[in-house]
Amino acid sequence: MSEMIEKAGMSPERIERVRQFIQSYINAGKHFGAEIIVARNGRIALQEAFGFAGPERDRPLPAGTVYSIFSVSKTFTSVLTLMAIEKGLLSLTTKVSEIIPEFRGGRRENITVYQLLTHQSGLPMTFTPVPGMYVDRLDEVIAAICKSIQCDSEPGLEASYSPTVNHCLLGEMVRRVDPHKRRFRDIASEDLFGPLKMKDTAFGLRRDLRERHIAPVWLFDKTPLKHLGHSNYGPDGAFEEEEAEMPWVGISTTVADMFRLAEALRRGGELDGARILSPVTTEQMKVNRTGEKINQLHGKNAIQRGWDPMPCYSGLGVFLRGTAVCHIQFGTLTSPTTFGQHGQGSALFWVDPVHQVTFVFFSHGVMIEGESFERFQRLSDLVITSVV
Repeated sequence: MSEMIEKAGMSPERIERVRQFIQSYINAGKHFGAEIIVARNGRIALQEAFGFAGPERDRPLPAGTVYSIFSVSKTFTSVLTLMAIEKGLLSLTTKVSEIIPEFRGGRRENITVYQLLTHQSGLPMTFTPVPGMYVDRLDEVIAAICKSIQCDSEPGLEASYSPTVNHCLLGEMVRRVDPHKRRFRDIASEDLFGPLKMKDTAFGLRRDLRERHIAPVWLFDKTPLKHLGHSNYGPDGAFEEEEAEMPWVGISTTVADMFRLAEALRRGGELDGARILSPVTTEQMKVNRTGEKINQLHGKNAIQRGWDPMPCYSGLGVFLRGTAVCHIQFGTLTSPTTFGQHGQGSALFWVDPVHQVTFVFFSHGVMIEGESFERFQRLSDLVITSVV
């Protein structure tokens, strides 16, 4: 194992610190289990599953577990949107209302693809367009958004992370401009997952993945978040729906498959001969589009914990490390152009393009977001300082 780590250009002793840190959180009962991949220049230095498959702690977490990865799903939708732009089907300047005419009216009528990708749409920081609604069907959520959602601020003025609305609209736009009139989930499967050989990834919980899937378990008593599905499987039943189509949270995948997408982005849009994006586009993804604007959602959460509010540091469809020394999940020692996405209290991936490090981590057990921020910040710093 030491030889493998050294060939990756990382320190075995320092990678051991990463392992011990993960295990310490499991031993302390902060989550049940976790799975990680760390690689440099495409060479894997650490790939391991830790801990248990549930609160009973009677079964090890298997490698190759299928996770619901919450907002990390947005990266997939962002990539599909950029793919549509490269095909000439959309532009960064395309207005949502040009493609979804039901979205006309008020300040929202001038929102562009660019503003959706960079969280500068001014749309509200809501998790459900209508409280208590089912969210597993894209057409129903889009209809609710068009009927009920207006801007909270002028588009372009603030960096307001939109947990649901922005990427739901992007997914619907990708669907509507598709020349083959496919469902969004089928576009993703045929144009992204297939070429990258992500055989264990789907929007919705594909039937053959169900046995390996672990449903999200919240590690705190009260959460306003519910993900209701038409089959009424429970408060987070939408993640159990085979036909679910949720461009903002709906991916089921493995750590290994997520690593393939991250690697394709690290390599400029190509992996194993399959090109999903141009190197020009992947470079543009890493440009800070929001300056030092505060992330209105995460900034408020930070202030509640006595932290300095974090800048948004949004690129095109991904978040960036940036330069501020603050509580940030990508760590404080990664390069400013490090890019990636987190998912509610449990999932994170990032790529440091300077040190050529790729990091994927999914945990079982959804932590309080602030506590997860601190965990990921420290873990990310441990990973990047394993580079030698």
